[in-house]
Amino acid sequence: MDCRVVVEAAVPVYDVENEDEAIRIAISKTGEMLNPDLNYVEINMGTRITPGGEELPPAFIAADEALVALQLEMTVFNVEQEEHASRIARKEIGQRLENVPLKVLSVDRLEVEEETKTDGNGDGDSDLIPEFDDLVEDD
Repeated sequence: MDCRVVVEAAVPVYDVENEDEAIRIAISKTGEMLNPDLNYVEINMGTRITPGGEELPPAFIAADEALVALQLEMTVFNVEQEEHASRIARKEIGQRLENVPLKVLSVDRLEVEEETKTDGNGDGDSDLIPEFDDLVEDD
């Protein structure tokens, strides 16, 4: 089974003046820490919601320092169960993002699509390899 895992990360950023700058720096910093080993991890802005249900920006700034909520998405292949997928994602991402708190937000199973090419008679062979009789010419 393959799973898509979404992990929330709280990335600290220093010497910033506004939320947009903090978000840009956090995404860049996270990308540098993950690449080149985990260049398949997608980095997105996270969301924060107040207890009253109001949506807040992903960055909290105090004293020119920010804590930015990011969502990191990755696909984990050949796992036995969803818990196994979440542990693998946390370990892989956590090894590269030192001192960054992580929380698994969701684990979704991916549907497997079987693609078979047929040559018209339903035996699953493609036309890439010609038949022996086609290669031998009659004299």
